[in-house]
Amino acid sequence: MLRLPQLTSRDLWLILAAFCAVIAIASLVLTSWLNLHPCHLCIFQRLLYMLLAGVGLAAGLLAPRPAARWAGIASMPLAATGLAVALYQTWLQMQPPGSVSCVGSDPGWIERLVEWLARLQPELFLATGFCEQAEWTLLKLSLANWSVLGFSFCLVLGYRAWRTPPERRIFRT
Repeated sequence: MLRLPQLTSRDLWLILAAFCAVIAIASLVLTSWLNLHPCHLCIFQRLLYMLLAGVGLAAGLLAPRPAARWAGIASMPLAATGLAVALYQTWLQMQPPGSVSCVGSDPGWIERLVEWLARLQPELFLATGFCEQAEWTLLKLSLANWSVLGFSFCLVLGYRAWRTPPERRIFRT
C-alpha cells in the first residue's frame, strides 16, 4: 500500500501561502488576459488571498515555534471572511438580472477600503465591474463560485495546520 508522507505544520502553512499566492496572481493575469472588469467584492477577495499568502508564509517560516501558531491563527478569520464575501457574491450572481445590485447610494466599508487601495495601487485594486455580473465561467462556475471553493480550502488547510501538533523527537536522526 502506498503511504503518503506526513505533512508537518510548516508544510501545510507553506502550501497555504503558495496556494493563495497563485490564486492572487491568477486573478491579476485573468483580469488582464481576458479583459475582465473586477468589482469591489472581487478586489476585496484578491486582497484577502494576498493577506492569507502573507500569513501562511509567516507561519511557515516561524514553524515549529509557538509563534507560528499565533501568526497562523489569523488565517482562519481571513479565510472565513473571504468565504462569506464569495458566498454573498455568488448569491448576487444567482438573482434574476436587474433585481439586485451591489452598487448602493452609501458605500460600505469594503467599497471604501477598495477605493482607498485603488488610489494607492490602481493596477491591483481598481474596481471597474459589477458584483452581480459573472463575466467569465470555467466548467459552468463563475470566478465567485471558484473563490468559494478556494476560501473553503484555505479555511480547512489553515485549521489543519494550526491544529497539527508540534513534532516531538526524543532522539534526533
